[in-house]
This record gives sequence, structure tokens and C-alpha cells, in this order.
Amino acid sequence: MNFQTGLENTPQHGAKQNFAERSKRMNRTYEIMFIVRPDVEEADLDKLIEGFSANIASGSGEVKSVEKMGRRRLAYTVRKFNDGFYVLLTVAAPGSLIGEIERRLRVSEPVIKFITVRMDEEEKRLAKVKALRDSKVKRSAQPIPLQTAPPPAAAAVIAEPEAPATEAATPVAEPVAEAV
Repeated sequence: MNFQTGLENTPQHGAKQNFAERSKRMNRTYEIMFIVRPDVEEADLDKLIEGFSANIASGSGEVKSVEKMGRRRLAYTVRKFNDGFYVLLTVAAPGSLIGEIERRLRVSEPVIKFITVRMDEEEKRLAKVKALRDSKVKRSAQPIPLQTAPPPAAAAVIAEPEAPATEAATPVAEPVAEAV
């Protein structure tokens, strides 16, 4: 007798859950920046971006934004090019799809350089820092307590005693240097 019938297809929970299964269901936010060769026409650049966007959409991902940053000078020579067209894609997709997009970027002839950054951890960290800052009370926002004047007895102690009149009245002779 098999008591496990029907339980084979149910998802496992907790630490026993397979990482690959989790990553298939979970969409994370990524920024993919790539540099395209400077000799590529504008129409070809748009076609390249549309191709990557279609790959992301077909792989259960979502393109949140596409930003063409224009032609810029590179910090160093990459594949004998000194400048290129910068493109930034913001994507929500599972990790397996990002691996496929990176593979396609690597084999794409017009793309000379690319980088992928996972942004959800950064956004989570920034939200945590902001919450921590908001929880602390700013000292500049607190009212400043007014200081009261010291009692008259304390004012007499603080005041400097007057110098005796005899010392101030006596002239002191200072030595005079003779000019030669």
C-alpha cells in the first residue's frame, strides 16, 4: 500500500523546497545595461531592443522600462571601439530567464559589453535604511529649551573682581632702546 498517492505533485514548503522550483516562480527585478557598437543604425538598434523585449515577454518576464541613453564615449577600448550606444532595460523575471538573456547578449554580434544587476535586494536594503532613519527622532526637529537667567547671587560670583587702584595709578617705566 502506498500512502503517498497524490502527494507527488504538491509543492514542498520550507527548507526542503528545491531552489530551482522556487526560482521558476519568483520574479526578481533586474537592470540589464548593454553597449551596442557605434556603427549600428538606429532602426537596427530598435529591432535589437524589441528582440530582447520579446524574449523576456515570451519567457514569463516583464519589461518595466527601456531607456536608450544614447551614444557615449567608453572609458577604455572594447573590441576596438571607443564609443557605443548605451541601453538600459529594467526587467522583472525569474533567474533562469535572465541566464538565457545573458547568453543571447553574449552571442549577439552588435552587443560589445553588458552587465546585469539584481535590484530587488538593493531596493530592500534602501527601504530598510529609510525606515531606520525615519524611526530615529531628529535633534534639530526637537524644540530648544529656553535658558533662564542665573540668580543674582551667582552673577556676583561670576563677575571679575576689580583691580586695586594703587597698582593702576603707579606708572611703570619701560626700558627704551637707543638707536645707534
